[in-house]
Order: sequence, then C-alpha cells, then structure tokens
Amino acid sequence: MTLDGICDHTKGIADDEVHRHYEQLIRSGDTILYGRTTFELMKFWKTLVENPSGDKTMDDFAVAMDNIPKIVFSRTLLDTEWESAKIAGRGLREEVVDLVQQPGGTILVGSRSLIIALMNFGLIDEFQLTVHPMIAGDGLSLFENISAGTILKLLKTKTFSCGAVTLYYEPAKK
Repeated sequence: MTLDGICDHTKGIADDEVHRHYEQLIRSGDTILYGRTTFELMKFWKTLVENPSGDKTMDDFAVAMDNIPKIVFSRTLLDTEWESAKIAGRGLREEVVDLVQQPGGTILVGSRSLIIALMNFGLIDEFQLTVHPMIAGDGLSLFENISAGTILKLLKTKTFSCGAVTLYYEPAKK
C-alpha cells in the first residue's frame, strides 16, 4: 500500500528485492485466499510458469505463486482454470475457521476485500503491511469499512533498498 493507505498493485515499487520477499512469504504459506478480482489478476503468474520471462526473480515468484494452494471466494466464477486453485464451497468465515483448525501453518490473505471482512470477523492474527514511499492520491483504501477500531502491536519491521517498509503487526490483546 502507499503512505496514504491506498491498496493498488500498480502504485507500488515491484523491484527484485520486494519480489523475493513475497516469494519467500508465499513459499512459507500453506494456503492463500483471494477474492475473484484479485485472483483474476494473479493468473498473470500462471502464464509466466507456462512461458517463463527469463527474469529469474519474476519466474521464481511465478513458480511460488503456482505452487501455493489457493482458495477463491466468488459468486460468479465457475472454474479457476488453475490446478492449484479451488473455489470456496462455504462462506469466508466458515472456510477460515475450518482452515485454522486443520494442521498446518500460515493462511495468507491476498485480497483487500477479504482482509476487511476478516478484520470485521476478528480472524486476523498478524498483518504484514508493505508501505511504499509514495502518495497515490486516489484509489481503494485498505482499511475502509472496518466495523471497529483495532489497536495493533508492532512486532518488527523490514526495510527495502527501494524505500518500502514492511510493518509486522498483531492485533493487541484486549
């Protein structure tokens, strides 16, 4: 996201270092959740697996994205057309509560709308927010339509040479 809280993949700095960071994050996850719109954007990475670009960082990220199991929340999508992706059979809350109870590790959330909904359900354990050093001026705010304020506890930070900073937070215990 940008300094003014805008969540838009076209407004960030996607250099090799940031791609490697997200490749490692995706490789560490067990599942990633997407809404339909973001999932459709992520299909770009499937095309790079099928036809590598020759850019090692991009191609490695594409392989990581291809390998992680994906659950897509959509009322209109009938087929994901991606072997590692499936359409959710239940609502977001039910699906996440079930995933949390299964053995395994990290559930990643890759869509703004799902982050907002999961915040409102109280089902987010940690935020990893990468803030890019720019002001977008317009676009979709990451934290709009949040039903209740949330105090966060800073766990750590990671600074990239491009000036972006990842902030790791957990919701503070009440």
